[in-house]
Amino acid sequence: MSYIQDNLMPGEEVIYRAKLHGIIFIRPVVWFSISLFFFTSGIDPAVIGEIVFLISLISLFRALVTYLYSEFGITDKRIIGKVGFIRRTSLDVFLIKVESIQVKQGIFGRILGYGSITITGTGGVRNPFRKISYPLEFRKKVQEQITVATN
Repeated sequence: MSYIQDNLMPGEEVIYRAKLHGIIFIRPVVWFSISLFFFTSGIDPAVIGEIVFLISLISLFRALVTYLYSEFGITDKRIIGKVGFIRRTSLDVFLIKVESIQVKQGIFGRILGYGSITITGTGGVRNPFRKISYPLEFRKKVQEQITVATN
């Protein structure tokens, strides 16, 4: 079962799901590329290449765990989100308590379809989530559900 399914209230229905974007794997790719450079360049201490390769594996494992154990959803009553496995950040905001949703996208985010979402609830509580796939679509679905919930 997913985190969202496990935390649904009776009669609550999931409207939309989102995941982290694959861009979170860029750091392991960069580390791996650097290790390849050390292995193929003929620089004498190959130990450096081995250490950088180990760093790339650790980075890949961390990114993979974060990707697999993170999920975001919009129900007919709430916004639910979770990032991480052992060190976990979660979000649970009722739609009627949402004051604003901010989307931040840089140039690469616009091109590749990822960005950060910050949900501000009543009382000024801010909940940021970074590198989410299609953040504008997520915001649109939240706004649609807020409209439905308040009518």
